[in-house]
Amino acid sequence: MAKIRVHIADDHAVLRTGLRLLINTQPDMEVIGESGTVSETVEAVTRMLPDVATVDLTMPGGTGIKLVETLTKVAPQTRLLVLTMHDDPAYFRLAIAAGAAGYVMKKSADTELLTAIRTVAGGRSFAQVELATGPLVRTPTPGTNAQEVLDQLSEREREVFHLVAHGHTNQAIADKLFLSVKTVESYRARLMTKLGLKSRAELTQMALELGLLSQEGTV
Repeated sequence: MAKIRVHIADDHAVLRTGLRLLINTQPDMEVIGESGTVSETVEAVTRMLPDVATVDLTMPGGTGIKLVETLTKVAPQTRLLVLTMHDDPAYFRLAIAAGAAGYVMKKSADTELLTAIRTVAGGRSFAQVELATGPLVRTPTPGTNAQEVLDQLSEREREVFHLVAHGHTNQAIADKLFLSVKTVESYRARLMTKLGLKSRAELTQMALELGLLSQEGTV
């Protein structure tokens, strides 16, 4: 049986060593590479195409969310597992929106990581319960005005904005609003153009910064 090939991306060499030793003790997985910066990670993952890559959200050379977005594009067959110290559900939501298949906090790495690697390698998603169910209420960023942002959008665009920010797929939005997927895609493209956004992660980030996103709230 083929082993799960894992790449570790983290800027702390001591942590990488510990993770490598932990993973390599497992009969069904092996570490095939390590990296400590964003650029090194993109190069290594693109070249080696591991089955799973663990990714820290704070590494030199760029943001972790952008790194996840980039790896999703250049190595779509690699499953991305965020391993981070950030226990804020907002980071979890952003990472998943960017394309991560799983999210594990470093403080739980010894108990959760191996299960998470097997889970995402098997094509499923993994998230610690407290993150997946935690509240997503944020304080608006100083100087921003949520109403001014929303005033740029039509009522239907606001509905799509809300549902996309909460992680719904185009198909799910279409079903909920009784629209075609093509129509939903048009609304989504239009609102992102109006707001100057380029990705789902940026849209979710804007909703968080404006204080518009909560677990059960509405925009």
